[in-house]
Amino acid sequence: MSAPRLNVALVLETADRVPDGLGGFRTVWRAEGRLWAEMKAGVGTESFAEVGPKSVVRWQITLRAAPAGDPRRPRAGQRFRLGERILRILAVAERDATGRWLGCLAQEEGQA
Repeated sequence: MSAPRLNVALVLETADRVPDGLGGFRTVWRAEGRLWAEMKAGVGTESFAEVGPKSVVRWQITLRAAPAGDPRRPRAGQRFRLGERILRILAVAERDATGRWLGCLAQEEGQA
C-alpha cells in the first residue's frame, strides 16, 4: 500500500450526555482533536426522511494509526466534522499489515 495523502483536517468529536434541566438528557458533541486524513467518496444513495429526500454518502477515511485505547484513535459512535459537514463513524480497522494506517468507514447525511 502506498502512503496515503493526508490533506484534509478533520475534527474528531465524542458525544456526551448532559442533563437538560427537565429530568432528561441531551447529546452534546465535544471536540477531541484534529486529525489529518485522506478521504475517498464511496457509493451515494438517496433515501426519504421526515422532511423530504436525504442524500447518504459513504466515505473511506485513512489516517495515521494509534493503538487501541489511545484518544487519537477514532471508534464507531464518534464522528468527524469537516466545517459544517458531519461524518458519522461506522467502523474502524487497520489498513495495512504494518499497522501504520487506520481506515474509517464513515457516513455523511444531508438534504438532497
